[in-house]
Parts: sequence; C-alpha cells; structure tokens
Amino acid sequence: MQRAVSVVARLGFRLQAFPPALCRPLSCAQEVLRRTPLYDFHLAHGGKMVAFAGWSLPVQYRDSHTDSHLHTRQHCSLFDVSHMLQTKILGSDRVKLMESLVVGDIAELGPNQGTLSLFTNEAGGILDDLIVTNTSEGHLYVVSNAGCWEKDLALMQDNVRELQNQGRDVGLEVLDNALLALQGPTAAQVLQAGVADDLRKLPFMTSAVMEVFGVSGCRVTRCGYTGEDGVEISVPVAGAVHLATALLKNPEVKLAGLAARDSLRLEAGLCLYGNDIDEHTTPVEGSLSWTLGTVTSGCPSPSLKKNVAMGYVPCEYSRPGTMLLVEVRRKQQMAVVSKMPFVPTNYYTLK
Repeated sequence: MQRAVSVVARLGFRLQAFPPALCRPLSCAQEVLRRTPLYDFHLAHGGKMVAFAGWSLPVQYRDSHTDSHLHTRQHCSLFDVSHMLQTKILGSDRVKLMESLVVGDIAELGPNQGTLSLFTNEAGGILDDLIVTNTSEGHLYVVSNAGCWEKDLALMQDNVRELQNQGRDVGLEVLDNALLALQGPTAAQVLQAGVADDLRKLPFMTSAVMEVFGVSGCRVTRCGYTGEDGVEISVPVAGAVHLATALLKNPEVKLAGLAARDSLRLEAGLCLYGNDIDEHTTPVEGSLSWTLGTVTSGCPSPSLKKNVAMGYVPCEYSRPGTMLLVEVRRKQQMAVVSKMPFVPTNYYTLK
C-alpha cells in the first residue's frame, strides 16, 4: 500500500516549475490551438503565450513568475481560466445523472452550494476532478478540466442519452462563457466595489448570479485553485474584456499566468489532473499503482523559499518528519515528509 505525501527539500535542488508535458512554447505546437475570449487582451498586456491542453494561454506576463506568485499571496491576481469546460445539467433527473458519474453527494447540496468531486471509471480510477454547484436556477453548474474536455463531455453526453432513452428528464448544455479567477487576500475587497451583493454572505464553495462591474448575468463562485480567498466568475463572452479591464484598474490586481497558478496550487496541496491523479489513481489510497517514491508535482516555493513536491511512497515512509532520498536529474537529494498544505489556506468561510 502506498500513500500520497508532500515533501520539502532541505537542499537547493531544482524542480520543474510547470509540467512540460502539459505546457510548451507555441513554436513547438503542431495542432491548431484554441483561443479564449481574452487572447488579444493577453498579448496587449505582455502575456507570454504557450500551448496548454490544446489552448493558447499565458504562462506569465512582464513580471517574473516569483513576483506574480507572491503578489497573489499578498494582494490578488487575475487568471484567465476560460479553457475550463463549463456545462449545465438540466431537468428534474439532473441529480440522478450526476450521482451516477461522481463520488460526491450531490442530492445533499443546498441552493447555490458547490462541492469538489470526481468522475470515476468502473475500476474506481479518477477520470477527472470537477466542481458541481446546485444552482437556485434549477440546474447543476459543472466546471471540469480543459485537458479532459473531450472525455468529460462524452461521458456526460452518453449518460444523458442513456437516461433520456429511459424516459428520464435530463439535458446538457455547454456554456461558451469566459471564466476569470480573481485570487488573493484582497480579492473580495476588489470585487465588492463592482457588485451590489454583499460578498460577506458568499462563503467558500457557494455562488450567486449578479452584475459585476456593469456586466450582467455573471455567476460568481467563491472558490479557486491557489489556497487563497477568491472567486471564479463565469462571464458572457461579450463582457469578458470589459470585466478584466475593470478589475485591472485597481492597483491591487495584477495579471497572472499558468506558472504562478501551478506553484500556488502546489503550495496549497491541490492536485493537478494528469500529474498527481489520473485514471490509475483511485480515491482510496490503498489501490494506488504508483511506484516507490514517485514525485508527481514539484517546484520551488516562492513563499517558503524551499523546494516542495507531492508524490507517493509506501505507508511506512509517509509519517511527517520522515527523511527521504529524492532523485533529481540522476542525483540523490535529502527531503523530509511534510503535512499539506505547505502554505496554510485562506478560504473565506462564515464563522
């Protein structure tokens, strides 16, 4: 039996800052890349575009990766995550459909409450991680990963058709909205200036539809992928650039790209699908098929000024404080097992 662990390196070795299999310069890309509604906006603001999961996205802007990372921890940053798959599950049997696909208890979600869950295959392997929100508008709002777009959509569509053939009331709609993530300790303060709703009433993993800086029909969800307080805003395409521009007028806000997003989520102990979890990983740690000491994610932590990583080791080596040898570029380095998250999370909850 093996267990996922986090490690902090005690010596100054380097770890890959962003998964090379998922992200590469545009000059190396052979396929036609999709563009988000903010593509030209990124170029105008100095975004360095790379290929990621079939999309052209900014890996960073004029600021260094470390500066961008630390700005998010200390202030707030704006990320374009429009590459994520956004879907609506409709009909009176929408919960029945979703509970046939994920491990979460969707029926128990309150109005506008969301949960992180997992698509799994028949063997229990993780097909993708996703967020499901039970909206007060009578549908489920689902956000899943761009790298799993085709298989996630096919999975949902196949099961929708199956239930429809049984006479069930269920349907699926793909949203073409942009998706912006405003993340950091001052995110709510920045956003509050552009909304009439009281954001103090919107705790972690809840959402509401509201007008944001003059753009109507936005769904604001208090969540994110950095460990900080923040929101993800599903915004109609026509208003995406206007909203991003309005947010950037506040000096608290800077643009951030994929590199900072990856190091922030790793510090927060959040898994990246395809690196830390995949179809060979089950939600139950005892069924993992990883080999001894496998490091799934790693990078220098700008906040801790140390190298951090997530990986899998046998249970007898998983106790915090256990010393390990980690092989990096054919050299062995000392590391120590640590509790996750590496950097404490700062999600906003009602207390």
